[in-house]
Amino acid sequence: MSWENSSLLMEFVFLAYPSNPELCILSFVGISLVYVFIITGNLLIVKSIQTDARLHTPMYYFLGSLSGVEICYTAVVVPHMLANTLQSEKTITLLGCAAQMVFLIGLGSADCFLLAAMAYDRYIAICQPLQYPLIMTLTLCVRLVVASVAIGLFLSSQLVAFIFSLPFCQARGIKHFFCDVPPVLPLVCANSHIHEQSVLVAATLAIAVPFFLIATSYAFIVSAVLKVHSAAGRRRAFSTCTSHLTVVLLQYGCCAFMYLHPSSSYRPKQDQLISMVYILGTPLLNPLIYSLRNSEMKEVIGKVLTRNCLCYKS
Repeated sequence: MSWENSSLLMEFVFLAYPSNPELCILSFVGISLVYVFIITGNLLIVKSIQTDARLHTPMYYFLGSLSGVEICYTAVVVPHMLANTLQSEKTITLLGCAAQMVFLIGLGSADCFLLAAMAYDRYIAICQPLQYPLIMTLTLCVRLVVASVAIGLFLSSQLVAFIFSLPFCQARGIKHFFCDVPPVLPLVCANSHIHEQSVLVAATLAIAVPFFLIATSYAFIVSAVLKVHSAAGRRRAFSTCTSHLTVVLLQYGCCAFMYLHPSSSYRPKQDQLISMVYILGTPLLNPLIYSLRNSEMKEVIGKVLTRNCLCYKS
């Protein structure tokens, strides 16, 4: 049987799940609670932005899109993780692994490009305030969001197609909770230097390029804010960027740790921990960061929650 035919029947086994049944149940309960909070928090952000006219601005449009991507991103991995914690055989087919990796990397890359679009929005708002309504139109916002998702999925599909075109060794154990590039690459029987370089190129395009755009935008923002004479004015300008900067540091810190290093320095335990922070922590913290540090968002979310509670009681 040829490799192509046999590989289609291949199943990978996830090795990172605990073997103790009690730990599996605790993991299931813990991950389920976090997942519920992720979905609820991000849906609340989207609903609040949708219902209040004051939030119909480019900044909040990008924030709502970011929350939508976070919902889809966690849906790619978390339900399968929950199912595996309760199953005796924690497996995934080769095609299922490839599909999970495409959407995982693609939507994660879309997050990075969306954060770059949000930085550009803040740059225009602070450095060119008079031209802001003319530049940041709804059409441009929609194009930036669509482009972010399209570029992310294109890069991920090219990378995953390359990885899964290579022959896999007999070993089929993935030392992880889900299919990702670092834990799957060691299973490939091919020249490690070639596919390491391919991963590095894709990671550079998806991570380093948006980060460079963000850094450039904030260099201009800082330069413009420092020219403001009043301390109150500088504080007000910087306050619109603090939430975004916090999310950028969290997102890029995890991404850089997972992807911007050679596979020879891959450490399964550390990668599993960082991946769980990235998969569960970042989507959970993003709504909290933006809602708790933004008085306008807090007010609108409070109204949405109050309205829903009243509707439920009636």
